Amino acid sequence: MSKTKKPKVNIVFLGGVDGIGMNCTAFEYENDIIIVDCGVAFPEDDMLGVDLVIPDFTYLENNVEKVRGLLITHGHEDHIGAVPYFLKKFPSVPVYAARLTLGILEGKLSEHGIRNARLNEVRAGDTVELGCFSTEFINVNHSMPDACAMCITTPCGRILHTGDFKVDYTPVGEKMIDLPRIAELGRRGIKLLLCDSTNAERPGYTPSESSLAESFDRIFNNESRRVVIATFSSNVHRVQQIINASEKYGRYVAISGRSMQNFVNAAVKLGYLDVPDDMLIDLNDASRFPPERVTLVTTGSQGEPMSALYRMAFGEHNQISLGSNDLVVLSSSAIPGNEKLITKIINELYKRGTDVITYSNYDVHVSGHACREELKLIHALASPEYFIPVHGEYKHLIAHAGLAHEMGMQESHIVIPEIGRVIEMSKRSVKPAGNVEAGSVMVDGSGLGGVSGVVLRDRKRLSEEGVIIVSAGVDLEYMCISIDPEVITRGFVYEKENEELIGRITECARQSIIRSLAKGIDDIDTLRAKLRDDVAEYARKRTKHRPMIVTILNEIQQ
Repeated sequence: MSKTKKPKVNIVFLGGVDGIGMNCTAFEYENDIIIVDCGVAFPEDDMLGVDLVIPDFTYLENNVEKVRGLLITHGHEDHIGAVPYFLKKFPSVPVYAARLTLGILEGKLSEHGIRNARLNEVRAGDTVELGCFSTEFINVNHSMPDACAMCITTPCGRILHTGDFKVDYTPVGEKMIDLPRIAELGRRGIKLLLCDSTNAERPGYTPSESSLAESFDRIFNNESRRVVIATFSSNVHRVQQIINASEKYGRYVAISGRSMQNFVNAAVKLGYLDVPDDMLIDLNDASRFPPERVTLVTTGSQGEPMSALYRMAFGEHNQISLGSNDLVVLSSSAIPGNEKLITKIINELYKRGTDVITYSNYDVHVSGHACREELKLIHALASPEYFIPVHGEYKHLIAHAGLAHEMGMQESHIVIPEIGRVIEMSKRSVKPAGNVEAGSVMVDGSGLGGVSGVVLRDRKRLSEEGVIIVSAGVDLEYMCISIDPEVITRGFVYEKENEELIGRITECARQSIIRSLAKGIDDIDTLRAKLRDDVAEYARKRTKHRPMIVTILNEIQQ
């Protein structure tokens, strides 16, 4: 008698592991799929011209009839940035998120022309039923309000997904993380824990956001200069503390940067920011007040080119000019890879006579992610049977796996995830079970389509080697050249200083066409290909470079 195969929960990682960003995880059981988060990653240096990197939704497209809903942990870009692209493919899928997250998301969807999305507001403590999945939202602390963990009840057991979190006993403007609820769920039994690994290498505890109040107080006390503070636009708690310190010392506050303005407007409208009447002033009016009466809150803490702070540092901002009457505070830590950009801005600020305070020399930033002792607390309270570290580079996942092992979990009960890997959860085990098509899609310009690896390779080659453009005309009736070859280069050599080389490349092109015609080749595409190969080989031999070759060869009768 054959045994009936028992259904299992498949956990499919479409992003958010082995790298920071692009968080997106699908949970599948028989005919139901729910998705937690749908974020972007930001392009690396070699992704020329790419604006955003989003998850590959092929797996979901192949199972579109199963997709029941998208649930969002919080409103950071690496968790919601790809939602507009997702909804363009799955317009009928409902989205569930807390109030501030929805407020931010609505603005994004409007920019993308999406008007009829099925957005559903939830609060911590609410439970959403989608197919066979029952998902409870649990309050946690992070670097923005309304962050939630999720407890997903499945036919094979409970899954606790922490989202991004820290254990903050004295948070700014919100309740502390709901440790009692996590402990209660742990007592009832958690099959699998998926937990934030960002700070898994850092010992101790992450300081409370409220600890920065004293630092801002020291900065503003007896400060006679205008104070310019750059921070993450989503860090509403940080902005609140800056507003509190400004109020104490009689300063007006101006906001600079589109994303900062959008976040502040949404937070004020929804009641997440408490701003005294008439305290916010227009950026255009900031110069009308004495320096000691103005605080400027801006984007650009990561040195992003064209951010508000970047334009101020390089004298390109239309409204703000920085100098010796300004103090710039970078209230953030450097995201790995952004160190050079930040240093570039700091150097420019010092050239302008502007003093700079950074995270490295003053307590002006705390992380939104849990360090090792906080992670241990969550593991102890949740007491999971199995564990998957998420949200981090591979080294962070390994460090978190080691922590779980230190806490007594068997190594066989710890699974390191990869993008595209399917992890199968049954009532008896959690283990890898194959792979699905997954990866990243690069978006540039209008965002109407993805950028392929071939396009990126071409862009890289153009940036490093330049391009040679060869144009000519041939008469295929008489098998001769009807318009002499002309050579133009860009990014290869400066033509006026290399006329001899350009002349030799032109003659190489002429001889290539003559040889091909003499052989009786009368197919225009074959002639173009041979011309391209001959010019490329000549350029390589003469210069040791491999520029891109563009041939414009048309059939033109004499």
